[in-house]
Amino acid sequence: MTEPYIGELRCFGFNFAPSGWAQCNGQQLPIQQNTALFSLLGTTYGGDGRTTFGLPDLRGRTALGSGQAPGLSSYAQGETGGVENVTLTAQQVAPHTHPVSGATDATAKNPQNSLPGFTASESSYSATASVTMSAAMIGPNTGGQPHENRSPFLALNWCIALTGVFPSRS
Repeated sequence: MTEPYIGELRCFGFNFAPSGWAQCNGQQLPIQQNTALFSLLGTTYGGDGRTTFGLPDLRGRTALGSGQAPGLSSYAQGETGGVENVTLTAQQVAPHTHPVSGATDATAKNPQNSLPGFTASESSYSATASVTMSAAMIGPNTGGQPHENRSPFLALNWCIALTGVFPSRS
């Protein structure tokens, strides 16, 4: 394996950080023992900048490229965002309708999704509506409950190189 750049991130299939690496779980490191890495990261991921600095915390997070692509939002290095669960509001749900069907005659061939009825000779229903349905029954309803907001995922062990080749700017 080639020597990594200091500050390089890699994901591993095993559950520990190899020698010269640290897991990306947001821990604080002493600047004095990690001057090269601190010179690259600064306090982008936390720390006081005098005695400590933070490593990236990728636990439960998806890595996202920093900067701004055409037509997309801008993201600063080290910025976090997003939520695991979202509760939609009525304004976020596209207008739509749901059909309702019913039969006034109990002799309907398929009573599924139909309203109870009587035989034609015992009809107690009128073809003309005499009442308005309850708004709670036919009005908009988003449920008000949060839903999962993550794509399918696979959790891996993200680590950062503490030692290696100091990257030069090209």
